Amino acid sequence: MTVHVMTAKEVTKRVVNKEELFVLDVRNESDFNDWKIEGENFEYLNVPYFELLDGVEGIMAQIPTDKDILVVCAKEGSSIMVADMLSGEGLTVSYLKGGMKTWSEYLEPVKIGDLRDGGEIYQFIRIGKGCLSYMVMSDGEAAIIDATRMTDVYIDFAKNMGVTIKHVFDTHLHADHISGGRKIAEMTNATYWLPPKDATEVTFNYQPLEEGNDVTIGSTTITIHPVYSPGHTIGSTSFVVDETFLLSGDILFIDSIGRPDLAGMAEDWVGDLRETLYNRYRALSDELIVLPAHFMIIEELNDDGSVSEKLGTLFSNNHGLNIENETEFRKLVTENLPPQPNSYQEIRETNMGKINPDEEKQREMEIGPNRCAVR
Repeated sequence: MTVHVMTAKEVTKRVVNKEELFVLDVRNESDFNDWKIEGENFEYLNVPYFELLDGVEGIMAQIPTDKDILVVCAKEGSSIMVADMLSGEGLTVSYLKGGMKTWSEYLEPVKIGDLRDGGEIYQFIRIGKGCLSYMVMSDGEAAIIDATRMTDVYIDFAKNMGVTIKHVFDTHLHADHISGGRKIAEMTNATYWLPPKDATEVTFNYQPLEEGNDVTIGSTTITIHPVYSPGHTIGSTSFVVDETFLLSGDILFIDSIGRPDLAGMAEDWVGDLRETLYNRYRALSDELIVLPAHFMIIEELNDDGSVSEKLGTLFSNNHGLNIENETEFRKLVTENLPPQPNSYQEIRETNMGKINPDEEKQREMEIGPNRCAVR
């Protein structure tokens, strides 16, 4: 039988289309339990590669013959060898090109909608890590919000769309992934914006992102209004784009709310988080379409793979927006927290410009799921 190659893009398509797939993950059990490829109709078997060195006969009974099989490892090599062994047993199998390393870095652009004066907004879905970033385009100009370190994806996309990147924003100082914002700004001569309250320790020049600093992209009516919304960080800033879209950063997600502890300030910032969610956001239109900087679970994806929901719907359905008792809210966001993101302190220092790890080190720092939400 033949061994096929499946790309991250092809696996993403199966996730979005809710197709069936049998994933044989040959990484160590702890790595698999921490982070895996997720799909609503995926089945899993985790058998560490070293247990298969003498052959795959012992696991054949656990592998279906009526489903597509994908073998996954960290960087690709082990999965090719296991796929070869399964092929030798008569199965048609695929391995994931580039392994989980590639899965962590793959970005899928999805059009979210049109702007009123002919522009467009796209969401870039980092399917393996749950990061969401955005490109707003109008009249040949573009702004990027919350870019990942895979800068070429945005620059190539803008080129293909025939737009010039004029502005790059980070809604806050990220702690779970390395921002590509500053690098994109340097490469394109764009203006890099960062909330000043998050930038007290940065080592580079930036434009302070504050309320009142409206930024226009292309047509004069395509205005990005920053909304100061502390809680996840002290400087967290949301955007209202074209009076239609609310880019909420890591303050509000589809199924959860942001955690306030990634700078060790949970007790201090929980009041800010409540003020933002229960007062500042309440004052905004229910019709705004919320576009967060992360998704937590695969079920948050819409049918087209995008992640979005009306603000009014979230006020009805999101548990984190419906806790009337302030003590109960404080307890939820200070005691009910998942583990800190991997290497989050080093990631913050990288995003401040204090350290400059090489690409392989950056990749290693980011491996694993995002953990920006209260559970």
